[in-house]
Amino acid sequence: MEEPSILDYLKSRLQFWKREGRIELPQERVPAVEPGESRFDLAGGSFAADDPSLQESDRGQSTISTLPQKLPKQNPAFTLSSLPWRSLLALVFVLLAQRSFEPTENRTPGPGLILYAIGLAWLVFAWLRGEWTPSEVLAEAAPTLQPANSSKKRIRLFPLILTVLFSVAAFIAYGGNHFTPLNLALGLAALACFLWTFLLPGPGVEPWWKRLLSCLRRDQWNLRVSRYGLLLLAVIGLVIFFRVYSLGSVPSEPFSDHAEKILDVYELTQGETLIFFPRNTGREAIQMYLTALVSWLFGTGLSYLSLKIGTVICGLLTLPYVYLLGKELGGRRVALLALLLAGIAYWPNVISRAGLRFPLYPLFVAPTLYYLIRGLRRNNRNDFIYAGIALGLGLHGYSPIRILPFVVVIAVGLFLLHSQSKGRRQQVMGWLVLLASVSFILFLPLLRFGLEYPDLFGYRAFSRLGSTEAPIPGPVWKVLLSNLWNGLKMFQWDDGEIWVHSITHRPALDVVSGALLMAGVLLLILRYIRKRHWLDLFLLVSIPLLQLPSTLSLAFPAENPALNRAGGALVPVFLVAALALDGLWNGIQSKLKGRGGALLAWFLSLLLVGWASFQNYTLVFTTFADQFKSGAWNTSEMGAVIKQFGLTYGNTDNAWIIPYPHWVDTRLPGVWAGVPNRDFAVWPENLETTLDAHGAKLFIVKLEDATGREALEALYPQGIWSTFTSSTGLEGKDFLICFIPPEE
Repeated sequence: MEEPSILDYLKSRLQFWKREGRIELPQERVPAVEPGESRFDLAGGSFAADDPSLQESDRGQSTISTLPQKLPKQNPAFTLSSLPWRSLLALVFVLLAQRSFEPTENRTPGPGLILYAIGLAWLVFAWLRGEWTPSEVLAEAAPTLQPANSSKKRIRLFPLILTVLFSVAAFIAYGGNHFTPLNLALGLAALACFLWTFLLPGPGVEPWWKRLLSCLRRDQWNLRVSRYGLLLLAVIGLVIFFRVYSLGSVPSEPFSDHAEKILDVYELTQGETLIFFPRNTGREAIQMYLTALVSWLFGTGLSYLSLKIGTVICGLLTLPYVYLLGKELGGRRVALLALLLAGIAYWPNVISRAGLRFPLYPLFVAPTLYYLIRGLRRNNRNDFIYAGIALGLGLHGYSPIRILPFVVVIAVGLFLLHSQSKGRRQQVMGWLVLLASVSFILFLPLLRFGLEYPDLFGYRAFSRLGSTEAPIPGPVWKVLLSNLWNGLKMFQWDDGEIWVHSITHRPALDVVSGALLMAGVLLLILRYIRKRHWLDLFLLVSIPLLQLPSTLSLAFPAENPALNRAGGALVPVFLVAALALDGLWNGIQSKLKGRGGALLAWFLSLLLVGWASFQNYTLVFTTFADQFKSGAWNTSEMGAVIKQFGLTYGNTDNAWIIPYPHWVDTRLPGVWAGVPNRDFAVWPENLETTLDAHGAKLFIVKLEDATGREALEALYPQGIWSTFTSSTGLEGKDFLICFIPPEE
């Protein structure tokens, strides 16, 4: 029989009233399926060997009696209504607004405020239409049931008694402001007994050291890298580049605070293992010990570079916890965006490069908040203990972190006031006591010092908060409100006038991060109004709370805002900005389905990150570098002259610098010359004391110092004078050299 043609098939279908002569298509045949094996059809559906839609044919093959109804996904046709144009308008307006706040000669806030008002209005409209919505992981991940490892456990009495005994003994042994093998052993024993008493074992998880040993014993290691892993590695590489590039030259010169630090580290290497370093109004100990370790590990000696390497490491160690916080609050994408925005930003980069204790504040804020938030969300007692350890260690870092215990209490208070704490309030209060207890054990050395020397311990804070050093310039409430307002403006408008760790009078954030922060704040407010989740409110209030070490500078309001004292606030700031960008991404993909939405989200994100990267690179490595070089004295060149003199004539003992008002710190050239423990100053009235020295002599004099030059010429008429021309090419950086030949 001849096979029917396509025309015959169409005729039979068109004549639907005739049953006779209708042509049917043969059933599709597929290969036989082995028992338990699955096959996938072209539409993406699946079937198995025991599926009722499969029937065995007489030829040993399976046939599909009913074709799947599921059809391949089709990308919806693009329409104007599918474009998230409200979100895009909001983004454009907030970016233009923040761009108008960039420093210019005739900068005024008016145009930017109008643009922000328009942009934020469109943002509200976009949020109502579901076009700009931060990830809901934050609200959905909070558990209501207690995990297995947080169930009630009887507290062991014996290690608890040991904890108290060791703590008391350590407190007594900490007297005299020195760490010793004895008091360190007692303190560590108290901490170990506390952990023995309260730390719960993980639910069936092997200790990390056992997992490490098991991994090392394997003959073969399998390495799997996902696309997300590659993206994360790329972000880490970019962040490390921003943080370590040109570290030796940006910033270029140390100033007086660095001289104090290096002298502290020098004394530490001579056996002065202090708990609190009283020089220059007092400093906590972590940076001194870290710098000594860096100088030994990297062979950089007691130098400005050693200080900068240590603080850059602190800045980098903050970022993993920023990432983990982002993951806890909104998932992997929020985590990655927070890491990226914080890693390339000018603000945390500059305070990390300064070589002072500034990055120690955010370094311990990040883990404390991470473990606290994770403990509250996951109902985990151990996390409260880890948060207490981070807090206790942080108190030995940088004095502004003394505000963090209050932030922790406020965070727990907000949690207890919201419905998420229902049924857990009493338990959380008990865990807060554990957090305070373990941090108290680690704080004991400073507590003992503070009781012995209360004036030294509290001087730095109270000199800013009260009238210890200067009177408060006006009513306290008025100065405080002004400081709070100036502190809130620092992100988008003016970061203050302290040139050693900021680009003066410009926003603390780049254009992209500043605009995203404003958008993120509004989105969190809107979401809190709708869902009443405590974390939304805490993220908002944590920013001004962590700024308090800056805004409470009542006696010196000109020192506020200060990027260093407000450094802890950078942790929630970049988390909020990341949540905003993640919300934009979500909105685009929810409105513009398929590949088009993903491409638009990626394009906008890469565009924004590229813009932020370019601006932050320029801010740090051009604007800040030039500003710092202009403001700092070229002590490195003076140190090079002294070092060359020492190499030529055997020592640097016969080299001096004549001080001059508002000129170099005469200790710093010695740091560059490899003599960190000597002040090279000799005042004009004391020049006669140099006559007792034998051999060649060297004097460095400021170009404008007529008095110093006359005194030297009268005492050493045989002196050979020359002008050293600074390689910086900046006015006021040249200086005079007076060389006294050795006696014949």
